[in-house]
Amino acid sequence: MIITKIWFDNDRLYGMTDDGKTVWQSLLWYKRLNAATDEQRMDYEIDDEGIHWYALDEDVSFESFEYDDPEPQGISRVFLTHPELNASAVARRLGISQSLMAQYINGVKKPSKERERLILNEVKAIGKELVAM
Repeated sequence: MIITKIWFDNDRLYGMTDDGKTVWQSLLWYKRLNAATDEQRMDYEIDDEGIHWYALDEDVSFESFEYDDPEPQGISRVFLTHPELNASAVARRLGISQSLMAQYINGVKKPSKERERLILNEVKAIGKELVAM
């Protein structure tokens, strides 16, 4: 797939492929691009492999538009929409590898339903501890 045109709308990056198909991804996956101004977002280059925002140090591969989950779900969504949560600290509290937690959040690996429930329950427990202060 080659993307020939891009645009942004409602926290999403859209692309038009060379065969006329519209594809999209959530900007939650791309922190710098999500926080960028419209002017910064339009300062990009497209090559054979993807889209590059050199001033933002952000890259989006064409391949990534074909992933199963263009919109973060579950724990990915929780941690990407709440950057104030320290994923490493949550992983330590649960005895989970910090690198594995990062893979869950970035969508590289999917936790089992039980593991996801444990992580979400731990986040809720932290919230309860904070409210109790």
